[in-house]
Amino acid sequence: MAAQHAPVIIVKKVKGGHGGHHGGAWKVAYADFVTAMMAFFLVMWLVNQSPAVKNSVQSYFQDPGVFEYDHGRSPIAAGAGIVGNGGGGQGSDVAAATAALERAAERIKEQIKAIPGFKNLESQIEVKVTAEGLRIELQEGGQSTFFDSGSSHVKAETREVLAVIGRELASLPQGIAVEGHTDAAPFGRDRSYTNWELSADRANAARRIMEEAGMPAGHVKAIRGFADTILRTPDEPFDPRNRRVSIVVQNEKAARAAKAAGSVPGAPEATGAEPAAASEPAHPAEEHAPPAATPKAAAPAAH
Repeated sequence: MAAQHAPVIIVKKVKGGHGGHHGGAWKVAYADFVTAMMAFFLVMWLVNQSPAVKNSVQSYFQDPGVFEYDHGRSPIAAGAGIVGNGGGGQGSDVAAATAALERAAERIKEQIKAIPGFKNLESQIEVKVTAEGLRIELQEGGQSTFFDSGSSHVKAETREVLAVIGRELASLPQGIAVEGHTDAAPFGRDRSYTNWELSADRANAARRIMEEAGMPAGHVKAIRGFADTILRTPDEPFDPRNRRVSIVVQNEKAARAAKAAGSVPGAPEATGAEPAAASEPAHPAEEHAPPAATPKAAAPAAH
C-alpha cells in the first residue's frame, strides 16, 4: 500500500542552447540587394522607352508640382509607360507636346539650311522652343532683308523661307499666331498708316504665303501687330533687329498646365527688359483676323 501512494517526481532537463540569437544583419544586406535590383530594372526600363517618356520622367524630377493626377491614378499607367494613359497627368502631355515641337524645330532648321543663299540669312532666322511654344523669328538686318523698305511686300528669299515653314507647320495640330514688330522710328506722315498697320500687314503677308505653301487656313488663330511696343533690343530702339515677324506655334498643353499651376506662359518674348513704350499713344496691340487682302500704303520712312 505504501508503494502505491509514493509521490510522483517529475524531472525537467533543460538542454543547452546553440549560441543564442544571431541578430538581423542579414535582413539589412538582403534589403540593400533588393533595392539595387529594383534600381537596375528601372534603369533598364527607362533606357528602352521612347523620347516622350524619357522627357516625361525628366520633367517630373525637375518640377514634380506640375504633375496633376486625376482620381488617384498612378503617375505611370500599367503597360503604357506614360503618365495617366491619356486621362490624367498633365506633365506627360506637356512633355510630349514640347518634344514634338522640338522635333519640328529641328526639321525646319534642316530644311531652311538647304535653301540657296541661306548663309546670308542664317544670323537673322531664329527657331527655338519657349514656354509659349515653338517660336520662329525673321529679323531684319542692316538692310531690309525680308520685306521691301517701309512696305509689307515680301522679298523672294523670304517667300522661300516662309514656304518651308508653312509646309512643316501644316502637319502640326497646334494653333498658330503670327506677329509683326517694328523699330521705334516713326512711320507715316499722317496717322492713317503707322507702325501699327505696318506690323500687322507684314504678319498677315507672312500668313498668306504659308497658307499658299500648304498650311491649312484654320491653323492661324491670330494676326498681331505690336508696332514698337515689344522691342527685341530695348536699349537700341532703332536697331534693325527690332523689325521682325514672329511665327508662334502655341503649346496649348503647356498653357493649361501653367494656368492650373497659377501662372501663364509669357506673352510674346523680347530679348531684354520690359516692353518699350510705343511711339503711338498707349493702346493695346492691334489684333486682326486674317483678311482676304491687305491694303498697301506709301512708305515715307525706312522700316
